[in-house]
Amino acid sequence: MEALAVRLSGFDSQVEGAIRIVMFYDTLMRRRVDLPALARASAGLAECVAGIRLHGTGRTIRMAPDGRQASAPPPPASSTVPVILDGEEIGAVWLERPGPPGALDEALLDRLAIVAAAVAERYGPARTTMADPALVELVISSDSDEAARARALRLLGFAADLPVHVVAVRSRLPLDRIGGLICPARPVKAALLTDVGVLLATTVDPALFPADVRAGIGAAESPDRSWRQARTALRFTTPGRPVVHYRDLGALALLAHVPEELARDNTDVAAIARLAADPEVLETLDAYCATGALRRAADLLHLHHSSVARRLEQIGKALGIELTEPAGLMRARLALATWRLLDG
Repeated sequence: MEALAVRLSGFDSQVEGAIRIVMFYDTLMRRRVDLPALARASAGLAECVAGIRLHGTGRTIRMAPDGRQASAPPPPASSTVPVILDGEEIGAVWLERPGPPGALDEALLDRLAIVAAAVAERYGPARTTMADPALVELVISSDSDEAARARALRLLGFAADLPVHVVAVRSRLPLDRIGGLICPARPVKAALLTDVGVLLATTVDPALFPADVRAGIGAAESPDRSWRQARTALRFTTPGRPVVHYRDLGALALLAHVPEELARDNTDVAAIARLAADPEVLETLDAYCATGALRRAADLLHLHHSSVARRLEQIGKALGIELTEPAGLMRARLALATWRLLDG
């Protein structure tokens, strides 16, 4: 390349300059620089402020020719080139040169954009848990094709060979804090979509969710199916069971597909709805349905078993169900789970 540059320089100094720019950025790519180093080197070469912005992170890097971050408010860019990765615009690079663009600015920016795309693909976004909701939505949307989904995952920092688990979350705690707790040592990204938080994580430990967090964990390998499963699992969470994995629902997951009108008209579900006005009654029934045993329910409620027995007798009469019989317990469990799905 250097010999070719010398021979061509005899014909056109512009050609020599362009080739030297290509060689300059090839060297940076071989050194595997990150985005700040790339912007710093570009500013030194251009002798003016150089900027890089990636849409997926919202981060803007502006470096001055002296190697320091440019602190002054950015003036209008003298030249701008989009950063393209796999046919999609993922950001932009620009120069802030006073006056008109230089003769080689276009060549410099073209090469800077190519290297910026390579760096973004190699390193992914900044090491932060919160992510661009648009990228997360691309990952979990059923309308995304596999190429777009793979590209979004790559931009979020997930390697192609890593599994991605999807979690639906409702909590007053910050999503980035929850993500850091459940997946402390591996990639995890979080975003809020409408009323539900989304966590994309390479590992998920249900035991690490903090208190007062409701979470549903998807089981499918495909992120879009896993997201639907996570939303369903979230609907089955209760105060006593705040984290639910979809695979643990089994046939219960079918209840999520029962039409709402049909479910509300069911006698057992309607009876549960009437009893739900009394929190004590609901808590007792929930404990008994969860444990399936009188004494275990009493331990869970911190009550004497005789007190729980009296409550269950009254609840059974109100429901018209013999709760001590296996069939009656099954009816109560199904009715309670269905009512919770309707009640949100």
